[in-house]
Amino acid sequence: MKVEQIYTGCLAQGAYYIESKGEAVVIDPLREVQSYLDTARRDGAKIKYVLETHFHADFVSGHIDLAKQTGATIVFGPNAAPSFDAHIAKDNEVLKVGEVSIKVLHTPGHTMESVSYLLLDKDEKPYAVFSGDTLFLGDVGRPDLAAKSNFTEAQLAETLYDSLRNKIMVLPDDVIVYPGHGAGSACGKNMRKETVGSIGEEKRTNYALRADMSKTEFVKEVITGLAPPPSYFPKNVMMNRNGYESINTVLDRGLRSLSPEAFEAAANETGALVLDTRHQDDFVKGFIPKSIFIGIDGGFAPWVGTLVPDITQPILIVADKGREKEVVTRLARVGYDNSIGFLEGGFESWKKASKEVDSLESIRAHAFAERNNNQKLNIVDVRKPGEYQAEHVENADNRPLDFINDKMSEFDKDQPAYLYCAGGYRSVIASSILKARGYNNLVNVETGFPGIKEAGVTCTAYVCPSTLA
Repeated sequence: MKVEQIYTGCLAQGAYYIESKGEAVVIDPLREVQSYLDTARRDGAKIKYVLETHFHADFVSGHIDLAKQTGATIVFGPNAAPSFDAHIAKDNEVLKVGEVSIKVLHTPGHTMESVSYLLLDKDEKPYAVFSGDTLFLGDVGRPDLAAKSNFTEAQLAETLYDSLRNKIMVLPDDVIVYPGHGAGSACGKNMRKETVGSIGEEKRTNYALRADMSKTEFVKEVITGLAPPPSYFPKNVMMNRNGYESINTVLDRGLRSLSPEAFEAAANETGALVLDTRHQDDFVKGFIPKSIFIGIDGGFAPWVGTLVPDITQPILIVADKGREKEVVTRLARVGYDNSIGFLEGGFESWKKASKEVDSLESIRAHAFAERNNNQKLNIVDVRKPGEYQAEHVENADNRPLDFINDKMSEFDKDQPAYLYCAGGYRSVIASSILKARGYNNLVNVETGFPGIKEAGVTCTAYVCPSTLA
């Protein structure tokens, strides 16, 4: 028996490959499936099943393409109703794979079709549980994503409580836990950075698995503190349920090499979003006017999903040479399939063609400190509320990047705004979005909050009004 975790850092997502005696399964595959095909070919194995723990919201799964290319059977849990051929497994149904078995555990709560897959070795001893978004390391799946008129988030949380107690916590302590996500995913709020754990460790350390925890306490603690989900989540669910274009079709369309003239014409004719994926330090020095920066080396795909509301938006790409395919692929992972080409030669070719260029004022922390000492500045902290509340620059306003499209009116076009985050990535994203909307009095603080604090700028923590005397 062989078990491999294929972890994708930018999505904080774990897919899994299991092989025994020439038969294999893949659990929760990413959309680009070639790596799974290559792994099975390496082992001389045939992929028998593609197992889905639920209809994913944060990425487009590769189940359809993988099944088409291998003849494997797609498996979902009870209550799933996909628009394509799939086996809808029953609770406790057992699937044979070589010498091992996989038991389907219906664990609703995150969604009603959610399942966990229990791997049994050749002696039928429980070896590992692939818990999807039911159980994470240090956390459990959020119960609000599938809330509809027939289920409230509280009802889903109650269902999740029962699933965890009746299906997961009863497993032996030495059973390995392979979760669907790790720290950084928007599918939970308190995940640890580790990607492999055990049932015993989770029962000892996971706040949601406390032995003396009542259902009422569980519901309150699981629901409290959930940030609004990114807007692309429901659209990814629909793609995973109803089907999608082949990744190869998406790549062929997106990897059209366009000269500066053709790139400019395409932008004007289609109304495409120009997405600049270079490093933020390169972007601030010069960029195509009205382009949006979201760097490929940051939390690229989730930020695209959060900040570009229309999943069908045509996208033109500015990328470092050789990284164009990576950009198109990572956009497709979260359902942005309408990339229509990239700038041949990157931004340098745009400059050489004497095309119009814009830039963003960007200063180091010590320069910011000096200006802040000499005058009252309009300072904007674009970090998440929790980061802001822990500590922030005194008199800074918190306008999280996540909601910048909805909070645009809070910015004054006539007053200079100094934007900072934790390291310069998010503040440049925010500045680029504001710039594209006509806000030109912007200054980015390059090194972010740590540099600002080190430069001696006065900082403070948020104090809840109820605690004030």
